[in-house]
Amino acid sequence: MTVSTDPGPADQDTAAADGPTPTGARRFGAGWIALALVLGLLLGGAAGFLGARTIGTPGEESAEAGFLRDMSTHHAQAVEMSMIAHANSTNPQIVTLAGDIALTQHGQIATMQAWLRDWKLSLTGTGEPMAWMPGSEGSIRNGLMPGMATPEQLAALRKATGKDLDIQFLTLMRQHHVGGIHMAQEILDMSDNKDVRWIADSMVRGQQGEINLIDSMLKQIQGG
Repeated sequence: MTVSTDPGPADQDTAAADGPTPTGARRFGAGWIALALVLGLLLGGAAGFLGARTIGTPGEESAEAGFLRDMSTHHAQAVEMSMIAHANSTNPQIVTLAGDIALTQHGQIATMQAWLRDWKLSLTGTGEPMAWMPGSEGSIRNGLMPGMATPEQLAALRKATGKDLDIQFLTLMRQHHVGGIHMAQEILDMSDNKDVRWIADSMVRGQQGEINLIDSMLKQIQGG
């Protein structure tokens, strides 16, 4: 499946609903972010519980369960990278983008895990990552799903400062989003579960908008 990653103006509705709003210097304090993540976990769990009761219950080996498990793991790394950038960058736009990504994806993790619990399924499963996706052979490299950063890249991001930190974060997050969009598009093709389709569509729209923003920010930071 082709994933669109060409830079261009982000969809206005998407930016309003899912995307970051990097205008002004919004640096959330570490305590505020931690509180917001906890609240997102609680609210996401409640929304997931209420939503999941209206739908069927996919099985342990279903594509829906596999997608939710894998995307929760995928999102967790995005939250980790975003918190690194949020804590260490001095660029207000990077700080805002990182905070928005961390909050959005943490909330989605809470919702996805709430659905799994409501379906009486394990949060991790026993199968290989990406096994739910037909033709996924070769998608996992060094144990990592598409777009995920390597341990070495994460270590370098933690050590980086200034402009180098900003460029590394944007580059890694762009790559991460491309992989995440691919996974979300695949479940949209496979599933008729309305809630899973809703969250996958939200991911595609939100992350594509963020890719457009990242491309613009990289051009600006690199002086292109």
